Amino acid sequence: MALLKCPECEHDVSDKAAACPHCGYPINSPTSTKPRIRNGKPTKLPNGYGSVHKLPGRRSKPFRAVKTDKWILDTTTGKSKQLRITIGYYATREEAMIALANYNENPYDIKTDSITFSEVYEKWNEGYFPTLSSPSSIRTITAAYSYCNGLYNMRMKDIKVSHLEGTVLNADVGDSTKSRIKSLFNMMYKYAIAHDIVDKDYAAVMFANGNPIKNRNAKEKVPFTDAEIQQLWANKDSIPFIDMVLIGIYSGWRPQELAILQIADINIESEIMKGGLKTDAGKNRIVPIHPLIKPLIENRMQESSALHSEYLFNDINGQQGTYMTYDKYRNRFQKIMSKLQMIHSPHEARHTFITKAKACNVDEYVLKLIVGHAIEDITEKVYTHRTIEQLRNEIRKITK
Repeated sequence: MALLKCPECEHDVSDKAAACPHCGYPINSPTSTKPRIRNGKPTKLPNGYGSVHKLPGRRSKPFRAVKTDKWILDTTTGKSKQLRITIGYYATREEAMIALANYNENPYDIKTDSITFSEVYEKWNEGYFPTLSSPSSIRTITAAYSYCNGLYNMRMKDIKVSHLEGTVLNADVGDSTKSRIKSLFNMMYKYAIAHDIVDKDYAAVMFANGNPIKNRNAKEKVPFTDAEIQQLWANKDSIPFIDMVLIGIYSGWRPQELAILQIADINIESEIMKGGLKTDAGKNRIVPIHPLIKPLIENRMQESSALHSEYLFNDINGQQGTYMTYDKYRNRFQKIMSKLQMIHSPHEARHTFITKAKACNVDEYVLKLIVGHAIEDITEKVYTHRTIEQLRNEIRKITK
């Protein structure tokens, strides 16, 4: 004797039983498989098998196949009534009966057949958002999602490549935001494939003939010159947030990482900082504090203590709280560039650090550890263990 799963109530049932003792579903009855059809109409179906009925009016697919989802108690009448779910609509009764039989032989989640784009987004972000390390990362995704309103109420299974590409190309935003929208599609479709909501990953084949938003009008990154860096030092006490730019130049943090550095992750005695975003190599990495910026970090830590803030950088005059974000930092950065008549982007502070490090012959693998770049060399990646002292010694090669 073996135990089977009842197709109706999913309780364990003996394979010798004529019917399920829990719900009465026929187990070894000939009618428990595909029902017979006589004169275009089915014979009596087993209890719990489902039903097919014809809808009124002129329809291309008038036959509806339904299945009982659950029973609920009607508090008014005191009687139980069934809630049914639709398997599908079909042109003929025979097609509907076959679909019903196929469903009974291999039940699937009917709700995934009608789930919309917005419902998939909500289900996906329930699991994804808690894995993100900062509110700014969530805001980036929600901002990209806001430009997908034309897809919100579409069934996920009805969305095609043309819908996705049109959403990206028609969005009235810059190329960076368009890229984030495409990235959002990639993540949502991976979720949808994993949960059998869709059969094809249309996000993976977008722009098959070439991505029109990739590197379009990309601006070449230009590091700060030595003269510009000296100009920053000369104005560090007169222009707000110049110290933040200098800390970026001598540490290599990405602007997003720099903005959310926390006091708890800075050990001023050991002269190290811990943080990072974006990639596995970039997360939770250790960055030595260069001697030139140690006083700047100490000043910021004192300010944070006075404000009772957990973050290193704070926006005292911010309209939405004192915490710093990348968007706030970018605005402050552009004001600094305007006052000093320089032309740079926030990411060019990181480019400056890497350029300086290479010019000063900082060890290649130590540099990758500091800036959070992946190391492909197996010997270095797996078998070589760098000490914090080694990281400190290498970063001190940068003298100005």
